[in-house]
Amino acid sequence: MEVRDLEPKQVWNNFANLNDVPRPSKKEERVIAFAKSFGENLGLETYVDSVGNVIVKKPASSGMENRKTVILQSHLDMVHQKNADTVFDFETQGIQMLIEDGWVTANGTTLGADNGMGVAAIMSLLESTEIAHPALEALFTIDEETGMTGAFGLEKGILEGDILLNLDTEDDDEFSIGCAGGIDTNTNYEYETEPATGQAYKITVKGLKGGHSGMDIHLGRGNANKIMNRLITGCENHNLRIAEIDGGSLRNAIPRESFGIITAQESYLADFESRSIDIKNEHAIVESGLVINIEEVDLPQNVVCAADAEKITNSVRAMHNGVYAMSMTIDGLVETSSSLSRVIVKDGKFITQSLQRSSVDTAKMDVAYTIGAVFKLMGCDVEHTGSYPGWSPNPKSEILDLMVDKYKFIFNEDPRVQSCHAGLECGILGEKLPGVDMISFGPTIRNPHSPDEKVKIDTVDKFWHFLVEVLKDTPVKS
Repeated sequence: MEVRDLEPKQVWNNFANLNDVPRPSKKEERVIAFAKSFGENLGLETYVDSVGNVIVKKPASSGMENRKTVILQSHLDMVHQKNADTVFDFETQGIQMLIEDGWVTANGTTLGADNGMGVAAIMSLLESTEIAHPALEALFTIDEETGMTGAFGLEKGILEGDILLNLDTEDDDEFSIGCAGGIDTNTNYEYETEPATGQAYKITVKGLKGGHSGMDIHLGRGNANKIMNRLITGCENHNLRIAEIDGGSLRNAIPRESFGIITAQESYLADFESRSIDIKNEHAIVESGLVINIEEVDLPQNVVCAADAEKITNSVRAMHNGVYAMSMTIDGLVETSSSLSRVIVKDGKFITQSLQRSSVDTAKMDVAYTIGAVFKLMGCDVEHTGSYPGWSPNPKSEILDLMVDKYKFIFNEDPRVQSCHAGLECGILGEKLPGVDMISFGPTIRNPHSPDEKVKIDTVDKFWHFLVEVLKDTPVKS
Protein backbone atom coordinates (compact mmCIF):
# COMPACT_ATOMS: atom_id res chain seq x y z
CA MET A 1 0.00 0.00 0.00
CA GLU A 2 1.15 3.53 -0.81
CA VAL A 3 0.65 6.58 1.41
CA ARG A 4 -1.79 8.02 -1.12
CA ASP A 5 -4.03 4.96 -0.64
CA LEU A 6 -4.49 5.55 3.10
CA GLU A 7 -7.74 6.89 4.54
CA PRO A 8 -8.84 9.63 4.56
CA LYS A 9 -7.49 9.80 1.02
CA GLN A 10 -8.04 13.52 0.55
CA VAL A 11 -5.83 14.32 3.55
CA TRP A 12 -3.07 11.83 2.70
CA ASN A 13 -3.00 12.95 -0.93
CA ASN A 14 -2.69 16.58 0.08
CA PHE A 15 0.07 15.62 2.52
CA ALA A 16 1.90 13.73 -0.24
CA ASN A 17 1.53 16.69 -2.61
CA LEU A 18 2.89 19.00 0.05
CA ASN A 19 5.81 16.67 0.76
CA ASP A 20 6.79 16.83 -2.91
CA VAL A 21 7.67 20.48 -2.32
CA PRO A 22 10.99 21.33 -0.59
CA ARG A 23 10.04 23.63 2.30
CA PRO A 24 12.84 24.35 4.77
CA SER A 25 12.41 27.27 7.14
CA LYS A 26 13.74 30.52 5.67
CA LYS A 27 13.51 29.05 2.15
CA GLU A 28 9.75 28.76 1.67
CA GLU A 29 9.38 30.40 -1.75
CA ARG A 30 8.28 27.17 -3.43
CA VAL A 31 5.78 26.14 -0.78
CA ILE A 32 4.33 29.67 -0.62
CA ALA A 33 3.74 29.48 -4.38
CA PHE A 34 2.26 25.99 -3.92
CA ALA A 35 -0.25 27.16 -1.27
CA LYS A 36 -1.12 30.30 -3.24
CA SER A 37 -1.80 28.30 -6.41
CA PHE A 38 -3.89 25.82 -4.44
CA GLY A 39 -6.22 28.54 -3.16
CA GLU A 40 -6.43 30.36 -6.50
CA ASN A 41 -7.16 27.15 -8.43
CA LEU A 42 -10.16 26.60 -6.15
CA GLY A 43 -11.44 30.06 -7.05
CA LEU A 44 -11.12 31.21 -3.43
CA GLU A 45 -9.96 34.61 -2.20
CA THR A 46 -6.22 34.11 -1.74
CA TYR A 47 -3.65 36.56 -0.42
CA VAL A 48 0.08 36.47 0.36
CA ASP A 49 1.03 39.05 2.97
CA SER A 50 4.26 41.02 3.16
CA VAL A 51 6.22 38.31 5.02
CA GLY A 52 4.95 35.35 2.99
CA ASN A 53 2.00 34.01 5.00
CA VAL A 54 -0.72 32.65 2.73
CA ILE A 55 -4.35 33.42 3.60
CA VAL A 56 -7.23 31.65 1.84
CA LYS A 57 -10.84 32.51 2.63
CA LYS A 58 -13.83 30.27 1.97
CA PRO A 59 -17.46 31.37 2.47
CA ALA A 60 -19.74 29.40 4.77
CA SER A 61 -21.57 26.46 3.32
CA SER A 62 -25.33 26.81 2.83
CA GLY A 63 -27.17 27.16 6.14
CA MET A 64 -23.98 27.94 8.13
CA GLU A 65 -23.80 31.66 7.43
CA ASN A 66 -24.86 32.56 10.97
CA ARG A 67 -21.97 30.64 12.60
CA LYS A 68 -18.80 32.24 13.93
CA THR A 69 -15.93 32.43 11.44
CA VAL A 70 -13.15 29.92 12.11
CA ILE A 71 -9.47 30.54 11.42
CA LEU A 72 -7.65 27.29 10.58
CA GLN A 73 -3.92 27.69 11.14
CA SER A 74 -0.82 25.61 10.43
CA HIS A 75 2.73 26.41 9.33
CA LEU A 76 4.16 25.62 5.90
CA ASP A 77 7.80 25.12 6.82
CA MET A 78 9.34 21.93 8.19
CA VAL A 79 12.52 20.94 9.98
CA HIS A 80 15.03 19.51 7.51
CA GLN A 81 17.22 16.96 9.24
CA LYS A 82 18.70 13.66 8.07
CA ASN A 83 20.93 10.91 9.34
CA ALA A 84 24.61 11.42 8.60
CA ASP A 85 24.68 8.39 6.29
CA THR A 86 21.49 9.31 4.39
CA VAL A 87 22.08 10.65 0.88
CA PHE A 88 19.35 13.23 0.35
CA ASP A 89 19.09 16.80 -0.95
CA PHE A 90 16.37 18.75 0.84
CA GLU A 91 16.71 21.57 -1.70
CA THR A 92 15.65 19.46 -4.67
CA GLN A 93 14.00 16.23 -3.46
CA GLY A 94 10.56 15.51 -2.09
CA ILE A 95 10.28 13.54 1.15
CA GLN A 96 10.43 9.77 0.60
CA MET A 97 7.63 8.34 2.74
CA LEU A 98 7.28 4.80 4.07
CA ILE A 99 4.53 2.84 5.86
CA GLU A 100 5.80 0.85 8.84
CA ASP A 101 3.69 -0.96 11.46
CA GLY A 102 0.77 1.47 11.44
CA TRP A 103 2.89 4.60 11.09
CA VAL A 104 4.02 6.77 8.20
CA THR A 105 7.68 7.74 8.43
CA ALA A 106 10.44 8.88 6.07
CA ASN A 107 13.53 7.22 4.67
CA GLY A 108 16.30 8.62 6.90
CA THR A 109 14.95 12.17 7.05
CA THR A 110 12.37 14.18 8.90
CA LEU A 111 8.84 13.48 7.65
CA GLY A 112 7.22 16.91 7.78
CA ALA A 113 4.13 15.69 9.62
CA ASP A 114 4.98 18.63 11.88
CA ASN A 115 3.07 20.60 10.62
CA GLY A 116 2.26 19.11 7.24
CA MET A 117 -0.64 17.04 8.56
CA GLY A 118 -2.33 20.23 9.72
CA VAL A 119 -1.71 21.93 6.37
CA ALA A 120 -3.08 18.89 4.52
CA ALA A 121 -6.24 18.84 6.65
CA ILE A 122 -6.86 22.53 5.95
CA MET A 123 -6.31 22.00 2.23
CA SER A 124 -8.84 19.16 2.31
CA LEU A 125 -11.44 21.38 3.94
CA LEU A 126 -10.85 24.17 1.44
CA GLU A 127 -11.38 21.86 -1.56
CA SER A 128 -14.33 19.93 -0.14
CA THR A 129 -17.78 20.50 -1.63
CA GLU A 130 -19.62 18.27 0.82
CA ILE A 131 -18.50 19.19 4.36
CA ALA A 132 -20.72 21.62 6.26
CA HIS A 133 -18.69 24.47 7.74
CA PRO A 134 -18.86 28.12 8.80
CA ALA A 135 -16.89 30.79 6.98
CA LEU A 136 -13.24 29.66 7.00
CA GLU A 137 -10.03 31.66 6.99
CA ALA A 138 -7.02 29.44 6.32
CA LEU A 139 -3.79 30.89 7.66
CA PHE A 140 -0.66 29.15 6.40
CA THR A 141 2.25 30.75 8.26
CA ILE A 142 5.93 30.59 7.36
CA ASP A 143 9.13 30.13 9.36
CA GLU A 144 7.53 28.70 12.48
CA GLU A 145 10.48 26.43 13.19
CA THR A 146 13.23 29.07 13.21
CA GLY A 147 11.75 32.15 14.80
CA MET A 148 7.99 32.30 14.11
CA THR A 149 8.60 35.31 11.89
CA GLY A 150 5.46 34.55 9.92
CA ALA A 151 3.26 34.85 13.00
CA PHE A 152 5.17 37.92 14.16
CA GLY A 153 4.79 39.57 10.74
CA LEU A 154 1.11 38.80 10.19
CA GLU A 155 -0.60 41.95 9.00
CA LYS A 156 -3.40 43.24 11.17
CA GLY A 157 -6.86 43.44 9.71
CA ILE A 158 -6.54 40.52 7.29
CA LEU A 159 -8.32 38.00 9.50
CA GLU A 160 -11.76 38.50 11.00
CA GLY A 161 -12.37 35.11 12.61
CA ASP A 162 -13.73 34.60 16.13
CA ILE A 163 -12.20 31.14 16.71
CA LEU A 164 -8.71 29.89 15.87
CA LEU A 165 -7.97 26.18 15.50
CA ASN A 166 -4.22 25.58 15.50
CA LEU A 167 -3.61 22.09 14.07
CA ASP A 168 -0.11 21.59 15.48
CA THR A 169 -0.05 19.27 18.49
CA GLU A 170 1.27 15.73 18.67
CA ASP A 171 -1.20 13.57 20.65
CA ASP A 172 -4.59 12.70 19.23
CA ASP A 173 -6.28 12.80 22.65
CA GLU A 174 -4.83 16.14 23.69
CA PHE A 175 -6.20 19.68 23.50
CA SER A 176 -3.55 22.33 24.09
CA ILE A 177 -4.81 25.56 25.61
CA GLY A 178 -1.43 27.10 26.46
CA CYS A 179 2.23 26.86 25.48
CA ALA A 180 5.71 27.99 26.42
CA GLY A 181 7.46 31.06 25.15
CA GLY A 182 11.07 30.91 24.04
CA ILE A 183 14.27 32.81 23.40
CA ASP A 184 17.59 32.00 21.69
CA THR A 185 20.94 32.54 23.38
CA ASN A 186 23.79 32.78 20.88
CA THR A 187 27.44 33.11 21.88
CA ASN A 188 30.64 33.86 19.99
CA TYR A 189 34.29 33.80 21.07
CA GLU A 190 37.53 34.21 19.09
CA TYR A 191 40.16 31.82 20.36
CA GLU A 192 43.92 31.71 19.97
CA THR A 193 45.58 28.84 18.13
CA GLU A 194 48.89 27.02 18.30
CA PRO A 195 50.59 24.60 15.90
CA ALA A 196 49.26 21.05 16.06
CA THR A 197 51.57 18.26 17.21
CA GLY A 198 51.23 14.58 18.02
CA GLN A 199 48.55 12.26 16.65
CA ALA A 200 45.19 13.54 15.36
CA TYR A 201 41.92 11.72 15.97
CA LYS A 202 38.34 12.14 14.80
CA ILE A 203 35.69 11.53 17.46
CA THR A 204 32.16 10.67 16.35
CA VAL A 205 29.06 10.75 18.55
CA LYS A 206 25.93 9.58 16.75
CA GLY A 207 22.85 7.35 16.98
CA LEU A 208 21.03 9.44 19.59
CA LYS A 209 17.26 9.87 19.33
CA GLY A 210 17.28 13.66 19.27
CA GLY A 211 13.80 15.10 18.92
CA HIS A 212 11.89 18.26 19.78
CA SER A 213 13.73 20.32 22.35
CA GLY A 214 10.42 21.36 23.92
CA MET A 215 8.16 18.32 23.76
CA ASP A 216 10.95 15.78 24.37
CA ILE A 217 13.22 17.68 26.77
CA HIS A 218 11.98 15.74 29.82
CA LEU A 219 12.58 12.27 28.36
CA GLY A 220 16.23 12.00 29.39
CA ARG A 221 17.59 11.83 25.86
CA GLY A 222 21.29 12.34 25.32
CA ASN A 223 22.69 15.63 24.05
CA ALA A 224 25.52 15.00 21.57
CA ASN A 225 27.19 18.31 22.42
CA LYS A 226 27.33 17.48 26.11
CA ILE A 227 28.60 13.97 25.41
CA MET A 228 31.36 15.22 23.11
CA ASN A 229 32.43 17.68 25.77
CA ARG A 230 32.68 14.90 28.37
CA LEU A 231 34.96 12.93 26.06
CA ILE A 232 37.51 15.74 25.80
CA THR A 233 37.26 17.60 29.14
CA GLY A 234 40.08 17.32 31.66
CA CYS A 235 42.49 15.42 29.43
CA GLU A 236 45.50 17.68 29.88
CA ASN A 237 47.62 14.72 30.99
CA HIS A 238 47.21 13.35 27.46
CA ASN A 239 48.15 16.74 25.96
CA LEU A 240 44.71 16.82 24.30
CA ARG A 241 43.98 19.81 22.08
CA ILE A 242 40.84 20.67 20.10
CA ALA A 243 41.15 21.29 16.38
CA GLU A 244 37.46 21.30 15.38
CA ILE A 245 34.01 20.51 16.78
CA ASP A 246 30.76 20.45 14.82
CA GLY A 247 27.85 19.40 17.02
CA GLY A 248 24.10 19.55 16.53
CA SER A 249 22.23 21.10 13.63
CA LEU A 250 19.00 22.97 14.41
CA ARG A 251 18.22 25.42 17.21
CA ASN A 252 15.01 23.63 18.23
CA ALA A 253 16.19 20.03 17.99
CA ILE A 254 17.97 17.96 20.64
CA PRO A 255 21.38 17.34 19.02
CA ARG A 256 21.79 13.76 17.81
CA GLU A 257 25.33 13.95 16.42
CA SER A 258 28.66 15.64 17.10
CA PHE A 259 31.98 15.35 15.29
CA GLY A 260 35.31 16.50 16.66
CA ILE A 261 38.94 16.51 15.59
CA ILE A 262 41.53 16.54 18.35
CA THR A 263 45.21 15.89 18.87
CA ALA A 264 46.43 13.82 21.80
CA GLN A 265 49.01 11.33 22.97
CA GLU A 266 48.29 7.67 22.34
CA SER A 267 47.61 7.22 26.06
CA TYR A 268 44.32 9.07 25.51
CA LEU A 269 42.81 6.04 23.75
CA ALA A 270 42.44 4.06 26.96
CA ASP A 271 40.89 7.07 28.70
CA PHE A 272 38.52 7.55 25.73
CA GLU A 273 37.42 3.91 25.90
CA SER A 274 36.71 4.15 29.61
CA ARG A 275 34.71 7.37 29.24
CA SER A 276 32.75 5.93 26.32
CA ILE A 277 31.73 2.88 28.34
CA ASP A 278 30.60 5.06 31.26
CA ILE A 279 28.55 7.34 28.99
CA LYS A 280 26.92 4.43 27.17
CA ASN A 281 26.02 2.77 30.45
CA GLU A 282 24.45 5.97 31.76
CA HIS A 283 22.34 6.34 28.61
CA ALA A 284 21.61 2.64 28.02
CA ILE A 285 17.92 2.71 28.94
CA VAL A 286 16.98 5.67 26.76
CA GLU A 287 19.71 5.72 24.10
CA SER A 288 20.43 2.12 23.16
CA GLY A 289 21.59 3.22 19.69
CA LEU A 290 24.34 5.56 20.93
CA VAL A 291 27.59 5.15 18.97
CA ILE A 292 30.90 6.67 20.09
CA ASN A 293 33.91 6.12 17.82
CA ILE A 294 37.49 7.34 17.48
CA GLU A 295 39.80 6.99 14.49
CA GLU A 296 43.16 8.36 13.40
CA VAL A 297 43.14 11.19 10.85
CA ASP A 298 45.67 13.52 9.25
CA LEU A 299 47.25 16.12 11.52
CA PRO A 300 45.53 19.54 11.23
CA GLN A 301 47.60 22.69 10.94
CA ASN A 302 46.43 24.36 14.14
CA VAL A 303 44.58 23.61 17.37
CA VAL A 304 42.94 25.73 20.05
CA CYS A 305 45.52 26.99 22.53
CA ALA A 306 45.49 25.29 25.93
CA ALA A 307 44.07 28.27 27.85
CA ASP A 308 41.14 28.80 25.48
CA ALA A 309 40.45 25.06 25.20
CA GLU A 310 40.01 24.93 28.98
CA LYS A 311 37.62 27.89 28.85
CA ILE A 312 35.57 26.26 26.10
CA THR A 313 35.20 22.86 27.74
CA ASN A 314 34.50 24.32 31.19
CA SER A 315 31.79 26.61 29.81
CA VAL A 316 30.02 23.82 27.94
CA ARG A 317 30.24 21.64 31.04
CA ALA A 318 28.83 24.42 33.26
CA MET A 319 25.91 25.24 30.97
CA HIS A 320 22.63 23.77 32.19
CA ASN A 321 20.95 21.50 29.65
CA GLY A 322 17.50 19.95 30.09
CA VAL A 323 14.60 20.63 32.44
CA TYR A 324 15.23 23.68 34.60
CA ALA A 325 11.94 23.76 36.54
CA MET A 326 8.61 21.91 36.58
CA SER A 327 5.31 23.76 36.76
CA MET A 328 3.88 24.32 40.22
CA THR A 329 0.36 24.75 38.83
CA ILE A 330 0.01 22.07 36.12
CA ASP A 331 1.01 18.56 37.15
CA GLY A 332 3.67 17.00 34.91
CA LEU A 333 4.27 20.11 32.79
CA VAL A 334 7.82 21.29 32.20
CA GLU A 335 7.80 24.98 33.07
CA THR A 336 11.32 26.04 32.10
CA SER A 337 14.12 24.37 30.13
CA SER A 338 17.26 24.99 28.14
CA SER A 339 18.73 22.98 25.26
CA LEU A 340 22.29 23.34 23.97
CA SER A 341 21.57 22.82 20.29
CA ARG A 342 24.76 23.81 18.54
CA VAL A 343 28.51 23.85 19.34
CA ILE A 344 31.05 24.88 16.71
CA VAL A 345 34.82 25.22 17.13
CA LYS A 346 36.38 26.12 13.80
CA ASP A 347 38.47 28.76 12.03
CA GLY A 348 39.31 30.65 15.20
CA LYS A 349 35.72 30.88 16.48
CA PHE A 350 33.85 29.10 19.26
CA ILE A 351 30.08 29.42 18.69
CA THR A 352 27.13 28.06 20.64
CA GLN A 353 23.39 28.22 20.07
CA SER A 354 20.83 27.31 22.69
CA LEU A 355 17.08 27.69 23.14
CA GLN A 356 15.40 28.50 26.44
CA ARG A 357 11.68 27.90 26.93
CA SER A 358 9.22 28.68 29.71
CA SER A 359 5.51 29.10 30.27
CA VAL A 360 6.46 31.94 32.66
CA ASP A 361 7.98 34.87 30.79
CA THR A 362 10.12 36.10 33.69
CA ALA A 363 11.50 32.58 34.19
CA LYS A 364 12.28 32.37 30.48
CA MET A 365 14.39 35.51 30.68
CA ASP A 366 16.04 34.40 33.93
CA VAL A 367 17.24 31.08 32.52
CA ALA A 368 18.41 32.80 29.31
CA TYR A 369 20.49 35.28 31.32
CA THR A 370 21.76 32.43 33.48
CA ILE A 371 22.96 30.55 30.40
CA GLY A 372 24.44 33.72 28.95
CA ALA A 373 26.33 34.43 32.16
CA VAL A 374 28.22 31.14 31.89
CA PHE A 375 29.67 32.20 28.56
CA LYS A 376 30.21 35.83 29.53
CA LEU A 377 32.52 34.62 32.29
CA MET A 378 34.90 33.22 29.66
CA GLY A 379 34.70 36.38 27.57
CA CYS A 380 32.11 35.41 24.94
CA ASP A 381 29.91 37.89 23.17
CA VAL A 382 26.35 36.90 24.12
CA GLU A 383 23.21 37.79 22.20
CA HIS A 384 19.61 36.97 23.11
CA THR A 385 17.35 36.91 20.05
CA GLY A 386 13.98 35.74 18.75
CA SER A 387 12.02 36.08 21.97
CA TYR A 388 8.40 35.03 21.56
CA PRO A 389 5.57 34.97 24.10
CA GLY A 390 3.83 32.00 25.64
CA TRP A 391 0.11 31.42 25.39
CA SER A 392 -1.88 31.74 28.60
CA PRO A 393 -4.84 29.35 29.00
CA ASN A 394 -8.36 30.77 28.76
CA PRO A 395 -10.51 29.06 31.44
CA LYS A 396 -13.69 30.46 29.85
CA SER A 397 -13.08 29.19 26.33
CA GLU A 398 -16.33 28.51 24.47
CA ILE A 399 -14.64 26.41 21.78
CA LEU A 400 -12.86 24.32 24.43
CA ASP A 401 -16.15 23.47 26.13
CA LEU A 402 -17.72 22.56 22.79
CA MET A 403 -14.80 20.38 21.73
CA VAL A 404 -14.52 18.56 25.06
CA ASP A 405 -18.23 17.67 24.98
CA LYS A 406 -18.04 16.55 21.36
CA TYR A 407 -14.90 14.47 21.98
CA LYS A 408 -16.59 12.68 24.88
CA PHE A 409 -19.69 12.02 22.78
CA ILE A 410 -17.81 10.67 19.74
CA PHE A 411 -15.03 8.70 21.43
CA ASN A 412 -16.59 7.87 24.80
CA GLU A 413 -13.56 9.14 26.72
CA ASP A 414 -12.21 12.39 28.13
CA PRO A 415 -9.58 14.31 26.18
CA ARG A 416 -6.47 15.57 27.96
CA VAL A 417 -6.67 19.34 28.29
CA GLN A 418 -3.30 20.87 29.05
CA SER A 419 -0.58 23.33 28.21
CA CYS A 420 2.53 22.16 26.37
CA HIS A 421 6.21 23.02 26.57
CA ALA A 422 6.55 23.55 22.83
CA GLY A 423 6.40 26.98 21.27
CA LEU A 424 3.12 27.30 19.38
CA GLU A 425 2.24 30.32 17.27
CA CYS A 426 -0.89 30.86 19.36
CA GLY A 427 0.95 33.10 21.82
CA ILE A 428 1.92 35.52 19.06
CA LEU A 429 -1.36 35.22 17.17
CA GLY A 430 -3.27 35.91 20.38
CA GLU A 431 -1.57 39.31 20.53
CA LYS A 432 -2.28 39.93 16.85
CA LEU A 433 -5.92 38.82 17.14
CA PRO A 434 -7.18 40.02 20.53
CA GLY A 435 -10.28 38.26 21.75
CA VAL A 436 -9.95 35.25 19.45
CA ASP A 437 -10.80 31.95 21.16
CA MET A 438 -7.96 29.49 20.48
CA ILE A 439 -7.25 25.80 20.86
CA SER A 440 -4.64 23.45 19.39
CA PHE A 441 -5.00 19.76 18.49
CA GLY A 442 -3.84 17.22 15.92
CA PRO A 443 -2.97 13.57 15.20
CA THR A 444 -0.30 11.58 17.04
CA ILE A 445 3.23 12.43 15.91
CA ARG A 446 6.39 11.05 17.47
CA ASN A 447 10.02 12.22 17.32
CA PRO A 448 9.43 15.48 15.44
CA HIS A 449 12.54 17.42 14.40
CA SER A 450 14.45 14.15 13.94
CA PRO A 451 14.83 11.53 11.18
CA ASP A 452 12.74 9.22 13.37
CA GLU A 453 9.66 11.44 12.97
CA LYS A 454 6.47 9.48 12.30
CA VAL A 455 2.70 9.95 12.35
CA LYS A 456 0.25 7.27 13.49
CA ILE A 457 -2.05 6.40 10.62
CA ASP A 458 -5.28 5.67 12.49
CA THR A 459 -5.04 8.92 14.46
CA VAL A 460 -5.06 10.94 11.22
CA ASP A 461 -8.48 9.50 10.42
CA LYS A 462 -9.60 10.19 13.99
CA PHE A 463 -8.29 13.78 13.85
CA TRP A 464 -9.93 14.44 10.49
CA HIS A 465 -13.29 13.01 11.54
CA PHE A 466 -13.25 15.07 14.74
CA LEU A 467 -12.25 18.28 12.94
CA VAL A 468 -15.11 17.88 10.47
CA GLU A 469 -17.61 17.28 13.30
CA VAL A 470 -16.40 20.34 15.21
CA LEU A 471 -16.87 22.58 12.16
CA LYS A 472 -20.43 21.31 11.71
CA ASP A 473 -21.26 22.45 15.24
CA THR A 474 -19.42 25.75 15.72
CA PRO A 475 -21.15 28.42 17.83
CA VAL A 476 -23.67 30.84 16.40
CA LYS A 477 -22.67 34.49 16.08
CA SER A 478 -23.73 36.54 19.07
